Amino acid sequence: MNSPLPLLAPTFLFRFSVPCYRVDTLFSKKEMELPARNIMPSFGELEDRPVYSDFRLGWNEEGFAISLRVMGKKTSTWCRTTRMEDSDGLRIWFDTRDTGNIHRASRFCHEFMMMPEGGGKEGKVPFAGLIEIQRAKENPKAIQHGSIKVHAEKRIDGYLLRAAIPTSALTGFDPTEQHVLGFTYAIMDRELGWQTFTIGNEFPFTSDPSLWGRLELFE
Repeated sequence: MNSPLPLLAPTFLFRFSVPCYRVDTLFSKKEMELPARNIMPSFGELEDRPVYSDFRLGWNEEGFAISLRVMGKKTSTWCRTTRMEDSDGLRIWFDTRDTGNIHRASRFCHEFMMMPEGGGKEGKVPFAGLIEIQRAKENPKAIQHGSIKVHAEKRIDGYLLRAAIPTSALTGFDPTEQHVLGFTYAIMDRELGWQTFTIGNEFPFTSDPSLWGRLELFE
């Protein structure tokens, strides 16, 4: 006899908080991985949702460093700047004020999209940018084109991606004053599914900051 499905996903009942540790360097094409202590968990594993990547995040006063290794793919990546919500890649959200109880994004809420390809005239180069959050009350300040550094390498079973989000791209970010940020992420893959920080895409976390977790900045 099958067990009844829970009325609420276990990850919906908690607001998860994770540490993010300082790194010396935000970006280097030569070194694709941050230290092991910078691995970001996927609490979706508690619900047997896909976990197919190694995602690491670090910080310093200049911004955030990202390294991502996607594994287990048998098909090529599919990335389109005209259809980013359907593309393979990483979406990451920050609330530099960690308001936590708002359902529509403020100007301190940010969504960044990073793809291993899809940029450039022929769609063959990595892409990284700040995109608008749906239903947002306000948008953060615009950023200069190319201000987010990104580099990607293909692998036989996936890809590596390295990126750096500068402080200038984060409205209201001041790590000397604010050590806790609202945070969530989703690694999207048309073949492998969504790997998320907490709840899955059956919930509207992509536009509702009250469904995000917390990121605590540590030395």
